[in-house]
Amino acid sequence: MIAAGPAAPTMLSLRESGSRREWLRVGGLGALGISLGNLHPALAASDKPTGGGTFGKAKHCIILYLAGGPPQHETFDPKPDAPREVRGQFNPVSTSVPGIQFCELLPRTARLAHRMAVVRSMFTDVNSHSTSGYWMLTGMKHPSAAESLPPSSDDWPSLAAVVGALRPSERSPFSSVALPELIHNNPNITWPGQDGGFMGHTWHPFVFKCNPAAERFEIEGLKLPPELSILRVNERAGLLQQLDEHFLRTSQTEAMAALSRMQQRAVDVVQSTATRAAFDLDREPAAARDRYGRHKFGQSCLLARRLIEAGVRLVQVNWPREPGDTDVGNPLWDTHQKNAARVRDVLCPQFDSAYAALLTDLHERGLLDETLVVAMGEFGRTPKHNGSGGRDHWGHCFSVALAGGGVRGGQVIGASDRHGGYPADRPQRPQDLAATVFHLVGIDPHGFFPDRSGRLRPLQEGGDVMRELA
Repeated sequence: MIAAGPAAPTMLSLRESGSRREWLRVGGLGALGISLGNLHPALAASDKPTGGGTFGKAKHCIILYLAGGPPQHETFDPKPDAPREVRGQFNPVSTSVPGIQFCELLPRTARLAHRMAVVRSMFTDVNSHSTSGYWMLTGMKHPSAAESLPPSSDDWPSLAAVVGALRPSERSPFSSVALPELIHNNPNITWPGQDGGFMGHTWHPFVFKCNPAAERFEIEGLKLPPELSILRVNERAGLLQQLDEHFLRTSQTEAMAALSRMQQRAVDVVQSTATRAAFDLDREPAAARDRYGRHKFGQSCLLARRLIEAGVRLVQVNWPREPGDTDVGNPLWDTHQKNAARVRDVLCPQFDSAYAALLTDLHERGLLDETLVVAMGEFGRTPKHNGSGGRDHWGHCFSVALAGGGVRGGQVIGASDRHGGYPADRPQRPQDLAATVFHLVGIDPHGFFPDRSGRLRPLQEGGDVMRELA
């Protein structure tokens, strides 16, 4: 099931609600015989935000959100000359770019460094999962450094929501999609900053809680019931439209208008052959699926590529959870214990296969130049290992990798100090990354957009585009 907000008791509060059942009941989608199942709709509102700027080269964007915080030392910023308790047990490896080294745990990625730009001086100075993650996912720093964050009505919209709103897809019913599920760091903390925030549920990305690595994988709701044909769906949709027009004439409410748009989106989803085909991973050759890796993250990255081909504007792939992974030893990049074993045995191999396959696949299909790929976590890990052989939360310096979408590859932006603990050159904040992403996808990073009350809000505050990238 999708993550859902509180139930909507009345039609006037529908737009504020994330309750799928109530939307379906009141809107009459059941009359169409369509069950959206695991789909969380992002609707195109009539008060569509506007953003200037047509300078971006990227037509699409894929955000790989490595929840838990990847260790910079064991990924993109090895420190071979640091003391043993800092550098760890792994060696650097040469990349396809002379003078640039990654950790030896990323051999496939290292061969693609000429297509990548690595920022080694990202920082938040915040060690909280929720707060630092919120900043990275939205480009806006929340005034509180505590774990508790405001209700969604006061949250800033995510990068995915903003791109989906300002640059909606022209070929797909989806503008922004999150795979494979909403992240939460533990059962009691829901990961914030991944929805429409103060723009409202209208702008939530579609969220798919799914396991693309499972056999006979399919998304519930993209398949018509056997007793229904497209013709019958259209007939029911026409009848429902007549009913809606009557209600809209007698009750000109924003909720009713949004509901009508949602009904049309539901019909568009099930009618779209390209959309349904994108989720059919069995159409991929076995060798291609093997290259990505037969795990959740690898198959989610493959699914992201297929969604991009189907016309989706932005896909966010969250590092997935596995059963029981809230215990010690979970596969998230939250390596408080046994850091070396976890990055060696699970984390880096899965990322390396999926990321390298994604960049190569996009390049071979002629899509990389128009698809921005951003790999990031919410922070990095401590320079020194703790007593349990782990690395703890560290927002003072970490790495982010960008490729495609007009990014000039083969370079490193910024630098960390000799222990990888603090920026030594060109420090970059999340709002700088957000401004850069907006710039590359053709959105003016210094523009504004309205919240639900009509108040204009900035896309981000104080961020500067990393001009070295484009």
